[in-house]
Amino acid sequence: MTKVLVLHSISLVRSALAALLRSEGHFEVTSAGWRTAVRQAESLQPDVTVVDLDCPGTTAVLADGGRVDRHVLASPSPVLVLASTGAPGSLHRAFRAEARGYVDKDGSPGRLVRAVRKVAAGERFIDASLASAFMEADPVPLSPRELSVLARAAEGDSIAEIARALHLASGTVRNYMAAATRKTGARNLIDAIRISRRQGWV
Repeated sequence: MTKVLVLHSISLVRSALAALLRSEGHFEVTSAGWRTAVRQAESLQPDVTVVDLDCPGTTAVLADGGRVDRHVLASPSPVLVLASTGAPGSLHRAFRAEARGYVDKDGSPGRLVRAVRKVAAGERFIDASLASAFMEADPVPLSPRELSVLARAAEGDSIAEIARALHLASGTVRNYMAAATRKTGARNLIDAIRISRRQGWV
């Protein structure tokens, strides 16, 4: 039995994904939000972790090198992401986070089931429709740490909250914010967040 962990901040969506996987394949499926993700991952030890790139909260995860509190996506469990062709920047973040599978959300449910099986077997899976989006994406000028700080700022976290979450000094957080603003050619931090969202980086 393949153990699958579905991570999503919206309860209805993660429940629907879990129900789909249970009905379509021989999977033991657990779903969780970000707050309980670490605990669920540690207790379940999943064979595959499924993450929606458009899910609120995912940006901060992938921007920090593909980690949920440095446990879930950095665990031995390979990551499979659900993505759309309109967000090539998100695909690049997932690639840098070493995701093993990429499923187009406009595809059939059967594609997701097939992808889970392949990733659980140690193979890669990339929908053809997403391959072209990879090629079209502009390089991301920000470092993983700059993306992480910017993503958390975009969620409304204060400098102190970002510093605590990422185990950084407040001054270091400010330096990363300044670097991200400069590299994006923005006028200020808010403008840097706007530009990065438009590009699909956060």
